[in-house]
This record gives sequence, structure tokens and C-alpha cells, in this order.
Amino acid sequence: QLQASGGGLVQPGGSLRLSCAASGSILSLGTMGWYRQFAGKQREVVAHITDTGATNYADSVKGRFTISRDNAKNTWYLSMNNLRPEDTAVYYCAAREIGSTQYDYWGQGTLVTVSS
Repeated sequence: QLQASGGGLVQPGGSLRLSCAASGSILSLGTMGWYRQFAGKQREVVAHITDTGATNYADSVKGRFTISRDNAKNTWYLSMNNLRPEDTAVYYCAAREIGSTQYDYWGQGTLVTVSS
């Protein structure tokens, strides 16, 4: 029900924008987020944005990544700049229904590889 896209191979210092679109059956979403999972590690939060537009970021991406949302399209984005090899991971989008305290929906993951 969530479709993530935009991953790929990029050189260090480059940029990518990930997108996540919720299917039409999902009507009202609250907080939207991005997670990533490094090989052999647990998934970790990257950023999230509430339904009022408040954002929060992991320290490792502050100043480089920006999360945004388009409520009319039920879509959110992760703009990633100044990418580093240590950003290489599978990125997952997630979303909560309004009022939910946990993520109710998860995307399938999109691979971001930062390498020269």
C-alpha cells in the first residue's frame, strides 16, 4: 500500500530524492517517516514529519536530508544531499494513520548505494 521509489547508485557528495506514495485505499495519514537498514543491522529512523509539518531527524543526517510531504497526493519525500558512503542502506518509508502511536504501513524498501 506504500510504494517507495528513487533509490539508486550515486557518488559521494551527490544527491537523491526518495518518494513514497500511499495507495488510494489509504485516506488519512498522520506522521510519515523514513527508516533505513544497513546490511546486518536493525532498521533505524532517519526522519519523520507529522501531519502539522513538524520534522525530526537522526543526528547523522541533520543538515543533509530533508523530509517533506504533499498531503494532496498522499506522498512524502526524502531529499538527500551530500551523500556519504555510510548512507548506503535500504530505505523504507512508513506512515501512521491519524491518531495512531505506531507505524501502520510500510513500504517495500529502496536501495541507496553511495559509492565512487
